Amino acid sequence: MMTSDEIRLARTERTEWFLRDRFGMFIHWGLYAIPARGEWVRSVEKMDSQTYQAYFEAFHPERYDPQAWAKTAKASGMKYAVLTAKHHDGFCLYDSKLTDYKSTKTPCGRDLVREFLDAFRHEGIKVGLYYSLLDWHHPDYPAYGDRHHPMRENEAYKNRTPDFENYLAYMHGQVKELLTDYGRLDLMWFDFSYDGMTGETWRATELIRMIRSLQPHVLIDNRLDASGEYGGSIKSADPLEYSGDFASPEQIIPPAGVVDARGCPVPWEACITLNNNWGYHANDPMYKSPKTVIRKLIECVSKNGNLLLNVGPNAKGEIPAESRRILAEIGDWLTANGDSIYGCGAAPLEKPEWGRYTRKGNRLYAHIFEESVGPVNLNGLAGVIKSVRLLADGSELTLVRPWNTAEFRADAFINFGTPEHFSYPLPDDRATVVEITLEEQELK
Repeated sequence: MMTSDEIRLARTERTEWFLRDRFGMFIHWGLYAIPARGEWVRSVEKMDSQTYQAYFEAFHPERYDPQAWAKTAKASGMKYAVLTAKHHDGFCLYDSKLTDYKSTKTPCGRDLVREFLDAFRHEGIKVGLYYSLLDWHHPDYPAYGDRHHPMRENEAYKNRTPDFENYLAYMHGQVKELLTDYGRLDLMWFDFSYDGMTGETWRATELIRMIRSLQPHVLIDNRLDASGEYGGSIKSADPLEYSGDFASPEQIIPPAGVVDARGCPVPWEACITLNNNWGYHANDPMYKSPKTVIRKLIECVSKNGNLLLNVGPNAKGEIPAESRRILAEIGDWLTANGDSIYGCGAAPLEKPEWGRYTRKGNRLYAHIFEESVGPVNLNGLAGVIKSVRLLADGSELTLVRPWNTAEFRADAFINFGTPEHFSYPLPDDRATVVEITLEEQELK
């Protein structure tokens, strides 16, 4: 059995690339793309298996082009990607030997996971697979009375006695398939624990040891545990083997990042949708703007976190055009400003009023969101700056001290025009990045 110190040390070694790459693509795709009402459609509408079977029999995404997906992800500045190998409905996008409820048995007839992995690896993107611990298709997953199962209120299921150990053998077996039949994986993304379905209910320690025996380097999220509600949380002073390598806040960015009970930073990744649904939803036009996503990516990195941004391909296998448009603009910004994101983390400074800081070594990146009245105040940085430049094009900026800054001697100032005490528009309204090279001394 590993000690908590050994668990933390191994986590630190495994997450080195994760903390450098910072930006990933989440892909929720499956049968639910056909009804196009989101990935929880079967649960929300309490749909029985016979009704849902129609989508299995119709699944034929003839425009699925994983090479196009991978090129989109790469052009967007994403360094890793995670695909739903199996979601809560139990349908597998890969050729599992343990079930016929899989893509190769539909009109599609293809191992979609294998094609995804090949295409993304070819583009140099690290690859991960999402696997749901829930399974609404398997007969031995608890149904009646479960909080989420589509048949939770169906009296026909009330007196059934599922063989949960049989389900666990199936679930462990499928995870083993993914780790033995599909080459090197960089990440396994489990979803999710709730109520009593948590921790050792999943035989979590056994599962983790099996995974580590097959691919010891692979990163694992923290969702084998119900967010610490039943112990074993990644934020605990004494994490367990199944506590995970990174925390996974969903649809929210933690106000101060994530730290453990000792106050030490914990690797984390905010998983966020581009609109309001994970799976394809034909009537959800509530897309976040490129500016919003860029600023949220900056916010995550400024708090030592990552952003995993979701797309939901449609029933034909295409990433929606609006998603592609947004991703292209994010990629445009990252092409010019990626040095302020990749390999960066939090700076030991208070959040400035005009935006956020990220830091890498002796370089501090000022992400300016708001136009200033007069010069931009770099609070408390007088005397520690060696040089400043606009990151996007490398053009030199100079430190200024116009007449109206005289009483703020501890602060440094920059501006984007002359006279230096005037106000000027930002060079990039999405986020203007100023690279500040510090003198050798460390910031306190």
